[in-house]
Amino acid sequence: MKRFSDLTEQEVLALAITNEEEDSRIYRGFAEGLRDQFPSSAKVFDQMADEEVVHRTRLFEMYREKFGEYLPLIRRQDVKGFIHHKSALWLMRPLGLEEVRKFAESMEFEAERFYRRAAEQARDASVRQLLVDLAEAEAGHESLAQKLSESILTKGAREKEDETARRMFVLQYVQPGLAGLMDGSVSTLAPLFAAAFATHNTWETFLVGMAASVGAGISMGFAEALSDDGSLTGRGTPWLRGAVCGLMTTVGGLGHTLPYLIPDFYIATIISFVVVIAELWAISWIRTKFMDTPFLQAAFQVVVGGVLVFLAGILIGSS
Repeated sequence: MKRFSDLTEQEVLALAITNEEEDSRIYRGFAEGLRDQFPSSAKVFDQMADEEVVHRTRLFEMYREKFGEYLPLIRRQDVKGFIHHKSALWLMRPLGLEEVRKFAESMEFEAERFYRRAAEQARDASVRQLLVDLAEAEAGHESLAQKLSESILTKGAREKEDETARRMFVLQYVQPGLAGLMDGSVSTLAPLFAAAFATHNTWETFLVGMAASVGAGISMGFAEALSDDGSLTGRGTPWLRGAVCGLMTTVGGLGHTLPYLIPDFYIATIISFVVVIAELWAISWIRTKFMDTPFLQAAFQVVVGGVLVFLAGILIGSS
């Protein structure tokens, strides 16, 4: 692996050509990944890919004029201290719109930095000028990407895509998380308080609650992951939904289980009861914010279910 400062002018140009080709394919990958859900943004990335092709053509013409037809293979990963993409975001599906936009901004900044460093060590005046021009093209406030964002990604299109992004966030994260939180907060009430009022022993109650929470989390996680693969529903990858649902189920159960680490039974029970109220309020708030359910309606539905399970646990434990 070579240091950037040790590259010859020929190698710098070869590296720039490779980078432009790679960046063009990355932008094209973003366009393909966004086309179905975010068609306006996909057009922006198509045009950005075309711009990178133009850059590559200019670089290759300069290279061929200076060094001939042979183009050595040199890539980002062959140069120490150079640009390295941490993840192949362009291959992931589904693509998050804001994440892609930020990634593209980072690519432009890194490309500008590369061209400026390359221009500093270029000896040939024409090569140096071309590298400076490309740096300005990457950094300019009136760059093609910004012009395209203004002309193609209009305010109406941006608002539509933002709403689509919000809907996908709800489908992929909020819905499985909310289902898990509801199940964990409500379904574990009966075994927890049945054990509490049957034994009046905080440690044994804690163990029952812990087992119920972890077991429910594993069960809900697998159930969510196996429900569908997300290809038709747009709900995202099964393992991610399953992980979100399972984690929130466990969290929902542990919230009112942890107070039973307190040795005093009555204090632990009172605190656990307060936590249950907080959990039910949180569920109602999430349903109001993301599911467009009126708060009083959401609270009534959640509280009725929670109270019924809570009373069932107390009655079973006291019998």
